[in-house]
Amino acid sequence: MQTTVYLAERIWTLDTERPLARALAVRDGRVVAVGTRDEVRATAPGAREVDLGAATVVPGLVDAHAHLHGLGRSLTTVRLEKSPSVEEAVRRLSQAPESSFQGDWLLGRGWDQNEWPGGAFPGRAELDAHFPTTPVFLTRVDHHAAWVNGEALRRAGISRDTQDPEGGRILKDARGEPTGVLVDNAMDVVAAAMPPPTKAQLETRLRAALERCAQVGLTGVHDAGMDLDAFRLLQQWDAEGTLPLRIYAMAAGQGDERHAYLEQGPWQGRMLKMRAVKFLADGALGSRGAALHEDYCDEPGQRGLLLMSPEELESRARAFMSKGFQVCIHAIGDRANTLVVDVLTRVSEETGTKALRHRVEHAQILRREDITRLGAAGLVASVQPTHATSDMPWAEARLGRERLRGSYAWRSLKEAGANLALGSDFPIENPDVLAGLYAARTRQDATGRPEGGWLPEEALSGYEALEGFTRGPAWASFEEARRGGLAPGQDADFVALSVDPVEGPAKALVDAQVLATVVAGVEVYRASP
Repeated sequence: MQTTVYLAERIWTLDTERPLARALAVRDGRVVAVGTRDEVRATAPGAREVDLGAATVVPGLVDAHAHLHGLGRSLTTVRLEKSPSVEEAVRRLSQAPESSFQGDWLLGRGWDQNEWPGGAFPGRAELDAHFPTTPVFLTRVDHHAAWVNGEALRRAGISRDTQDPEGGRILKDARGEPTGVLVDNAMDVVAAAMPPPTKAQLETRLRAALERCAQVGLTGVHDAGMDLDAFRLLQQWDAEGTLPLRIYAMAAGQGDERHAYLEQGPWQGRMLKMRAVKFLADGALGSRGAALHEDYCDEPGQRGLLLMSPEELESRARAFMSKGFQVCIHAIGDRANTLVVDVLTRVSEETGTKALRHRVEHAQILRREDITRLGAAGLVASVQPTHATSDMPWAEARLGRERLRGSYAWRSLKEAGANLALGSDFPIENPDVLAGLYAARTRQDATGRPEGGWLPEEALSGYEALEGFTRGPAWASFEEARRGGLAPGQDADFVALSVDPVEGPAKALVDAQVLATVVAGVEVYRASP
C-alpha cells in the first residue's frame, strides 16, 4: 500500500485541535498523518509526493440535497435555463439533439417564467405551432411545474373535463381549456404516458452527472429521492468498484416504488448507502405550489398545495421510521414546514427513532416559532444557499416583507439548534459548490448585488459555510466519525481549490477553480494545467 503525501499552501482540517496544516499523508484510502511538511514527511519516508502549490485543501465537499438522474437528464436534453423569452425557449427546442428524446417525446428543463417579459406562465399554443405531432414535456426550473403541448395532453387524456388531481393543478384558460402548464402532482398524469428511459439512456445520464460532480469539487452527494432503476444501476457500479463518488441515497417515497424500498430496508455498499427516504409535503415557491398559511401576495386566494394529506404523510413516515429509515421531508412553504415539524417530532417520539436524525429538506419559509421548534427537536435543516440568491428578485412579491423574516433563515436555524447541511438541489440550481459557499457567506448574486446582501442577518461565516458542506452532510448521513474533516483515521476525501474559502475574500469564490477532487485517496478529477 503506497503512501502519498499531498503538500499545499493551506489545508483546512476542521479539527479543532489543529485546524490548519500544510501537508497530509494518505494510504489505503485513509488519512494517516496531518501537519507541517516536515512532520508528515517524517511519518512516511519514501512516499510519493504531490505538490499542489498555492492551493487551499478542504475536506471533501458534499451536496446534501441533489438529484443525480435529474442532473444527467439536464445535461443531455434541451436546456432552457436563462432563456429570456418563450420564443428563445422554442428556438432551443427546434435544435434539440437526439439525446433529448425519450421514445418520441421531446424533453427539456429549466424554463422560468419569472425571467420572461410579463412573468406569466407560457401556453401550449407556442409549442403546438412548432411541434403539432411530437409530444413535448418541459419541466420548470424548480421541477414543480411542466409546460407541455397539445399532443402530450392528448396522449395523457387531459381535456377541459379533467379535474385537478390531489396535490396538483391543471391550469386552464377563461374557456376552461388546459393551457399546457401543470403544477406538482398534475405533472405525473402526463409523465405516466411517457415511455421510461432505456438502460443505455440511464447509464449515459448518470455517468454525465457523476463526472460533472467531480469537476465542481464534490466528493459526495445526498440524492434526494432516487428512483429504483437508478439505485439498482448504482448498486451494480458500486459492486464493480466503478462508482467514483460517495452517494447517500434517499428512497423515492412518493410513488409505488416505496414498497420495494420498505421491503429491502436500509442498505449499505462501499460507496453507496441508502438508509433514508424522501417525501414531498408541498410544491415550490416559484410555481406558487409552496403551501402557505396565508394567501400569496401576488395571487390572492391561492395558498399553494399539499402534495399528500397530513394523515398519509404521517402514515408513510411512521412506516419508514419503523423500518429504521431516516425520514427526510421536502417543505418549502410555512404551512408545509409547520406540518413537517409536527409530524417528524411527534412520530419520532412515538416510534423512539429520534436518533435517526430526521430531516427537513429546504426548510425555506418558516414562522419564527417553527424555527424554534425545529431546532429544539434536533432536526436536520437541509438548506440550499443558492435558492436564496435565485429567488430574491421575486420572493417578496410572493410572500410580502413580513413573511420574509423567517425565510431562507440559515443563521436563525443554526442558532435555534438545527443541524445545518448545505446543498444545491441540482439540477434546479447549478451543482457548483463554490457558488453555494459564496451565496452562504454573502447572500448576493455573482455581480455583488444587492449591496450588503439580501437579508444579510441570515448569512453564515466562511468557516460555517465550509462546515455546512462538510461536517453538516457527514452528520446528516451518520458518517461524522469518518468524514467531514481531515484527521488521521478519516477517509481521504478532499478538494484542492484555487482560493481559500474561509479567510479569502468571498468575491474570489465567483471565479475560483477546483484544482483536484480526491475520493478515498483516488484522484477522480484534476484540472488541466
